Amino acid sequence: MLTDDFLDYFRTERNKSDLTVESYRIDLEEFESFFESLNESITWTTVDEGIVREWVIYLIDGMHLKPTSVNRKLSALRSFFHYLVRMKLVERNPMTRITGPKKQKPLPAFVRESEMDELLERLDEDKSYEGILSKAIVLTLYLTGMRRAEILSLCDNDVDFHSRQLKVTGKRNKQRIIPFGEELDAQLREYIQARTEKFGIGFATLFVCPKGNAMTAAKLTKIVKDGLSMVTTQQKRSPHVLRHTFATSMLNTGADLASIQKLLGHASLATTQVYTHVSFEELKTAYQNAHPRS
Repeated sequence: MLTDDFLDYFRTERNKSDLTVESYRIDLEEFESFFESLNESITWTTVDEGIVREWVIYLIDGMHLKPTSVNRKLSALRSFFHYLVRMKLVERNPMTRITGPKKQKPLPAFVRESEMDELLERLDEDKSYEGILSKAIVLTLYLTGMRRAEILSLCDNDVDFHSRQLKVTGKRNKQRIIPFGEELDAQLREYIQARTEKFGIGFATLFVCPKGNAMTAAKLTKIVKDGLSMVTTQQKRSPHVLRHTFATSMLNTGADLASIQKLLGHASLATTQVYTHVSFEELKTAYQNAHPRS
């Protein structure tokens, strides 16, 4: 059989492991069973591109396989037909224009509004310097969507309380202005007062660790992780989760994508569009949970 000859070649000439060879055998047998079910007259030498495409559709829609599994099976076919062409057993390779399904990117993790409300209430209970600092950091990330590196680089001069604006320096030193409201205004004022009372004035960065040194990435991440651990069991509890939470909240409350793009500092609108999928998944979940016949 053609497949047996190929698998022997694959094992001996290409030095493939027994596990890989067996995996390819299974994939080739599955495809052979598929095209024979379509028409008994079809053989490996008469398989065309259309039949391969039908198989891909069957794997995705009929078998509900993930893109990774489908692409692995297509890899077996590509190797086999490349072998058949090389051995001059077929004139045309039906895999030439076949592209596998794209791997789905995981949706950004975010925290629900109710969970954020609970977190901010709990952080507000601690009026020590560290408690006020923690709430200021969490609230700044949640209400501005800044990246971790951006909040770490904030200076006192970047906060304009008169206009309620933050000057943020993003990737490639691009600057943008992010407005903020009364809640963040009050929290930042409270924090700066607490910092002044504890350490005095003259700091290079806005946020200062409880020991008096500039806020570090590790300390900021720990503050956020510890805070989110109070209200959510999800695995991802990083500062970037609060960035995703900001964007999702903005979209869910009616902000347009172009505005969210500017606030986040995305170079491309396509990057921002991922939050429309998050919002849709939220809507779908809410419908399934609430509608009596969903």
